[in-house]
Amino acid sequence: MVEPAPHAAYRIETARMVLRCWSPVDAAALKTSIDGCLVSLQRWLPWAARHPLPLDEVMSDLRAMRRRFDADEDFAYGAFDPAEAEVVGGGGLHMRAGPDARELGYWIHAERAGTGLATELGAALCRVAFEIDRVQRIDLRCHTDNGASARVAEKLGFVHEGVQRRRLKSRTGELRDGMLWTMLRDEFSASPAASLAAGIRAHDAADRRIL
Repeated sequence: MVEPAPHAAYRIETARMVLRCWSPVDAAALKTSIDGCLVSLQRWLPWAARHPLPLDEVMSDLRAMRRRFDADEDFAYGAFDPAEAEVVGGGGLHMRAGPDARELGYWIHAERAGTGLATELGAALCRVAFEIDRVQRIDLRCHTDNGASARVAEKLGFVHEGVQRRRLKSRTGELRDGMLWTMLRDEFSASPAASLAAGIRAHDAADRRIL
């Protein structure tokens, strides 16, 4: 198991976004964002099948995410506009990839699709995973017919390892084929993700700059 980083990245600033750990106070903004693009989210993301949810349940989910973040058990980030007035998406460095690894996840509001925000978010989280969390590998999984997500993986420099049969759940719970993409630690410095994330800033829970 990878050793916990001395300081987890609680806040990440990119050119067009602020990524930070979720807080219960974000519940209303998150609900507005999810409910506003629910059809597109439910097409690919099993967790979206539970939505729309009452505000109290969204708040409860965010409290649970924050607890796991603080305990170094899972790292889910909200993606906000620079003023932090709007939730534009979300991302995560999830522990389910196994020892010394993370699984990269992301979603962007449908109204901002095609603007490069998913690639920008993914690049920032890749740098955090390799340079702060010090993992050896990042996995990225998406449905075989999710061309947009596959293009993000390609733009970041991930390697397509193959198709895993009946590994990803659909909205209805049906298992479908999924693509597996990976990036190794020694591949990151020469990848497009490293160039895209060169100017990001990361801060720990005490707002000290750590990247």
